[in-house]
Amino acid sequence: MKMPDKLKTVFRVPRLTRTRIVVAIAAALVADALQFFLGPAGWIFADQIIDVLVMLLMSRLIGFHWLLLPTFAIEIIPALDDLPTWTACVIAVISLRRREQSIPPRQLPPGPTIDV
Repeated sequence: MKMPDKLKTVFRVPRLTRTRIVVAIAAALVADALQFFLGPAGWIFADQIIDVLVMLLMSRLIGFHWLLLPTFAIEIIPALDDLPTWTACVIAVISLRRREQSIPPRQLPPGPTIDV
């Protein structure tokens, strides 16, 4: 079964560039800092708005990854949203994406066999 074109654009994996990586990490740091400092202020729905915006931005910058969903869910829990979960998740996803997009090592031809 083929995936519809609209879903292909949502779940696309963009090529990671230095700019995308820097912007993604900076946005995650800003989101975690805002949630840490605005959390005690008691702003209604401020944390949730930040989480939705960061989730959409990360999906656009580094591509959707399943690790973003638990992070989004953890951010709903009041005491845990003060932890730098977005930053940790973005760094993990970037490292996984870089590993996926790296060039595989050259395969060496098989060496001679020794019969005993």
